[in-house]
Amino acid sequence: MSIKQIPFGYEVNPDNERLLEPIPHELEALHLAKQHVKQYSLRDVAQWLTRQTGRSISHMGLKKRISIDRKRKKTIIIKKRLAERLQKTLQEIEKLEEDKVGAYSSNRS
Repeated sequence: MSIKQIPFGYEVNPDNERLLEPIPHELEALHLAKQHVKQYSLRDVAQWLTRQTGRSISHMGLKKRISIDRKRKKTIIIKKRLAERLQKTLQEIEKLEEDKVGAYSSNRS
């Protein structure tokens, strides 16, 4: 199974076509491009990014990539918060179980 479209900043691993390898200079330029979008149009930034990396990206491709990255970042934040809450709840459950066992054993003595 091959990848339909390779995301900007990545290339197919030569040993395994199902894996993607990062291209550091493209990812660095993409990071800068995300900052430039705050001041310039998507078209201008996409053209700049294409000139900087030598790899073509349309303004809509850039917009999609930025949107996907934002969604992933939000998802990561939400999941980390949920994991922290779960960990806290598990600790509270353990404490309640310990207290229950301790109370039970001290009443039998």
